[in-house]
Amino acid sequence: MVRDLAAAARLDRKLLPTQTRLLVGDDGIAEMVADPDIDIVVSAIVGAAGLMGTIRALEAGKTVALANKESLVLGGPHVMRLAVSRGATILPVDSEHSAIFQALKCGAADEVERLVLTGSGGPFRGWKRPALEHVTPEQAMKHPTWNMGAKITVDSATLMNKSLELIEARWLFGVPVDRIRVVIHPQSVIHSFVEFRDGSVVAQLSPPDMRLPIQYALTYPDRLPGGPARRLDWDALTGWQFEPPDHESFPALQLGYEAARRGGTCGAVLNAANEAAVQRFLDGSLTFLDIPRACREVMDRHSFDANPSLEELLAIDQWSRQEVARLGQ
Repeated sequence: MVRDLAAAARLDRKLLPTQTRLLVGDDGIAEMVADPDIDIVVSAIVGAAGLMGTIRALEAGKTVALANKESLVLGGPHVMRLAVSRGATILPVDSEHSAIFQALKCGAADEVERLVLTGSGGPFRGWKRPALEHVTPEQAMKHPTWNMGAKITVDSATLMNKSLELIEARWLFGVPVDRIRVVIHPQSVIHSFVEFRDGSVVAQLSPPDMRLPIQYALTYPDRLPGGPARRLDWDALTGWQFEPPDHESFPALQLGYEAARRGGTCGAVLNAANEAAVQRFLDGSLTFLDIPRACREVMDRHSFDANPSLEELLAIDQWSRQEVARLGQ
């Protein structure tokens, strides 16, 4: 399967095994995920490019292990309605949402007081705005805990990943954004927690290793013995830290709250503008703090629609990217 049409055109198909059939582009994704022999689809294409694969899998009534948060950031209401109408299941793969999914099993939906997403704080935790003005892509790529791709690592550095995660949580769990909080937890051992109305707090803990939430999504509702991830060493634990996020130095987080609260086209605009701004930062044509500035500007300029169609969301995704490309020109 090759999604990129240009990459597929460059591929020498003679190098493929004789009985291999190459599927290409969005049509190839749709055919692959609808195959009757497939039970579960892992949606893990980075960014908005993963949306249509998620939708096609849900249309086919599959169980989707969702690692592509942008599917819900961009098209949350559409995706969730589609899952219900087709009898499909969405299982979260992101470590934070997997943690919440597991903790929610300790109580009824009407007993939930709030959801709390934890975040490492990225490589610049504790930095203030003057220092952040001079951040380089090389510095932003040095995440203290996780080994991730370039785009996700930069999102962690700006805290935009928490913005996208709280929008995802708002749709995935049906909880209003005012009952979702973000807490910085540098050790990345407590992956998120749920507070119930009686004051009880239930958390999911494990060493920072994505293999565990991936395995849980693939084997749900079973838990396999052993497992690929290492265990917590209780004898070596010395303490965990928690602190509130610095909204002044990392304004991306407030953009996420705004997009989740307003809904409509805001999530699509924020996600697309961020993807385009991150790429310009990595290319050297925007500064680190220009990323949230660009997102703020494009969100302010777009024509808000409270109930857009999927086609309109895809169109405004492209418009947002073009607007970021024009900034500074």
